[in-house]
Amino acid sequence: MRLTNEEQAMLDGGQGQATRKAMQILVALGRIYGADRMLPVRSVQIAGVSYDNLGDAGLEWLSKMADGGGRACVTATLNPAGMDIENWQKLGIPAEFAEKQKRVIDAFVRMGVTPTCTCTPYLAGNKPSLGDILAWAESSAVCYANSVIGARTNREGGPSALAAALTGCTPEYGMHLDPNRQPGVTVKVQASLVDTADFGALGKAIGEKLETLGHKAIPFITGIEAASMEQLKSFCASIATYGGLAMFHMQGITPEACDFGPPAGDHLLITSDDLERARRSLCDALPHEVDFVSLGCPHLSIHEVARVAGLLSGKRVTKEFWITTSRPVKATADQLGYTAIIEASGAKFAVDTCCVVAPICGRFKAMATDSAKACYYAYSKNKFRTRLLDFDRVIEEALEDET
Repeated sequence: MRLTNEEQAMLDGGQGQATRKAMQILVALGRIYGADRMLPVRSVQIAGVSYDNLGDAGLEWLSKMADGGGRACVTATLNPAGMDIENWQKLGIPAEFAEKQKRVIDAFVRMGVTPTCTCTPYLAGNKPSLGDILAWAESSAVCYANSVIGARTNREGGPSALAAALTGCTPEYGMHLDPNRQPGVTVKVQASLVDTADFGALGKAIGEKLETLGHKAIPFITGIEAASMEQLKSFCASIATYGGLAMFHMQGITPEACDFGPPAGDHLLITSDDLERARRSLCDALPHEVDFVSLGCPHLSIHEVARVAGLLSGKRVTKEFWITTSRPVKATADQLGYTAIIEASGAKFAVDTCCVVAPICGRFKAMATDSAKACYYAYSKNKFRTRLLDFDRVIEEALEDET
């Protein structure tokens, strides 16, 4: 790789051992993928924040990087942690876990990383623009940045994202290059899409059909007339989870779709039957079995929080109900009175965290949610049965008696 004088100085240890280690990670990554040079990054989103995923080994590595003088030199934010940093006790998080999780956050803060602890950084101050070079980890945020915003980022791991934060650069390969952003298959959608759960089911249906091609291809999706930000973030989370994709194009909706147009070659069709099959596959729990309800995977927007407040006003939930969102969105909800309404119902804000990364294995039997991604991890990580429901129907589930 061709390094600038400044990049070579980092590699040689001129800016401390942590920055040297960071540059070693990036150079190794660049060589593996055949990158010719580094690119300066606009911002970084770092995953690998929950102690439930990191464990003691990850905590020790982060502490060493902080002790070694690592300091972020670009805007850098964090993915969700394993708990609400302020109200972990109300969510039933063990004190031993909380102590370790606080040490993880402290290590990042010492390195100058902003502890947003959200999977929707674009709703919490880290909002890139079209064409910006990023180094983001978190599959749904990566897909949203590439597809909906038109920024450019690979699907970074936690260490490589942190390395980019400490050096301000990332190797030029993958999604940073025009040829790798071109669509390779046309997907025609012939189905009605109304709710966030519909877009989650669509992501699963497309992801599974792409597997039949025998190669991974960026889809060019037609047939969708409109999609809100909330619907798109749901779709991004699902297609990244079930299709392993970092990008898609949606005709008339995403910014680069007009640059490329539909590709020649493979065509896939998604019908209402495909969506219904996808939804049924994520509903293996009966209503009376649900003992955990969660909204906010990815984290809720203020519009979604307002919707929850409107539906819970004057009512009481009968099941454990988590509203997961970022702390900036929660602060806005406080000011607008939504928090008081939601908490009066017995529902709980789970800020800084979500049902995917919190240590909740064994605590519940079945979960209701509008998120196809949450269903995937509920089963694969926590062995919960699931019910994928429309947003409003999830809230109704929280209000219904378990018996």
